[in-house]
Amino acid sequence: MKSYMFRVFAAAICSLALLSGCAKKSATILVASDCTWPPMEFVNDNKEIVGFDIDLINAIAKEGGFTIKIQNSAWDGIFAGLAGGKYDAVISSVTINEERKKSMLFSDPYLNAGQILVVRKENAKLTKIEDFKGKTAGAQIGTTGDIEIKKHSDITRKTYDDIGLGMEDLYNKRIDVVVVDKPTAISYALKNSKYKDAFMIVGAPFTDEYYGIAINKDRKDVLEKINAGLKKVKESGQLKQIEDKWLK
Repeated sequence: MKSYMFRVFAAAICSLALLSGCAKKSATILVASDCTWPPMEFVNDNKEIVGFDIDLINAIAKEGGFTIKIQNSAWDGIFAGLAGGKYDAVISSVTINEERKKSMLFSDPYLNAGQILVVRKENAKLTKIEDFKGKTAGAQIGTTGDIEIKKHSDITRKTYDDIGLGMEDLYNKRIDVVVVDKPTAISYALKNSKYKDAFMIVGAPFTDEYYGIAINKDRKDVLEKINAGLKKVKESGQLKQIEDKWLK
């Protein structure tokens, strides 16, 4: 009797474990993105969240066999939300660096996008960040561009919650340069109908940066799923297709 009851109990425990495993496997991964960075992530005229990163995370989820939900979140609180478990991952043109690795996990890198300068065309001869001594440089707060400006005490720093506000200040001559990653620079300086005749990209990228998907420090299961899906996206040529769609 004791043996029979043990077998029944053990079977019940196994069944619960299987059900729990299935639930975990099918659980939706909540992914945050600051959708103000065309062409990487932005809201289009139809109020849809689109862009390079959005196509990429959807492809990763499909190849990895899991579901995602994308949440538009402001940049200034996005990492606090990740650390607090408000969402599981962040895909938002996030540069992998040693400081961030202390508080979050990172997927394998998926894009090298260095910082570059966007200026008005009358400042075409100013091609290096050092050339803006005594001038005002803008960047989105907390980004790598912002970090680079901070290194130059002789440059006045102006920050924005939305990089589009910085571009508008540049257009209206309230600042002299915007420091931003190359994909975003391309979007504003070359593809935006309002700015393309007034702006230009100068010099070459002056940082070597890799974007990765940031993941809550306690969610190694999410990291494994995302890396597995990303590997398939790279190997199948889908990543190259997404680059061609958004960055050329």
